[in-house]
Amino acid sequence: MNAVLPRRRSQAWTLANCLTYGRLVAVPVVVALLFWPDEFAARWAAFGVFVAAAITDYLDGYVARAYAQSSALGRMLDPIADKLLVAACLFMLAADGTIGGASIGAAIVILCREVLVSGLREYLAELKVGLPVSRIAKWKTTVQLLALGVLVAGPAAEDVIPGSMTLGIVLLWLAAVLTIYTGWDYMRAGIRHAIDDPR
Repeated sequence: MNAVLPRRRSQAWTLANCLTYGRLVAVPVVVALLFWPDEFAARWAAFGVFVAAAITDYLDGYVARAYAQSSALGRMLDPIADKLLVAACLFMLAADGTIGGASIGAAIVILCREVLVSGLREYLAELKVGLPVSRIAKWKTTVQLLALGVLVAGPAAEDVIPGSMTLGIVLLWLAAVLTIYTGWDYMRAGIRHAIDDPR
């Protein structure tokens, strides 16, 4: 008589993963709301959704660690959700002129770094080498999210707090500087492993 094995609980619907799913869903919502850049109500709604999504960026990792809900699915989707949110906001803010002129350079630097790190992680994964997130990279993420949050609110925030858009642009440039530093740090690690790879 065969023993009945208990069914393994699916890791797909843990709280940590649901928070990540929420961040993925937030991306098209923020994009849709930013299609009306001159409507202050839409701007504030986009800001609210963006802030909620940014909070889940911290919470999903905390919940996964605190309640042992770490999973391969979560590790795959978490950076994807982050990059989609950042890239979508940068594109929409550049399209409506919130980010313009020389500040487009800061947005390009941030986007290029995301592509660089994704490529490095994919290559190093083949070598079974991890690419841990540094403390400075976490600071970069925090500054980047603050900058985008302020800029998503854009003229609506400027109407309430004069100078807020200037603050957002300054934070964006600070994020770009930290992006260059952390990007080079990751690139150096990748090159070192590529040189040492005997294949």
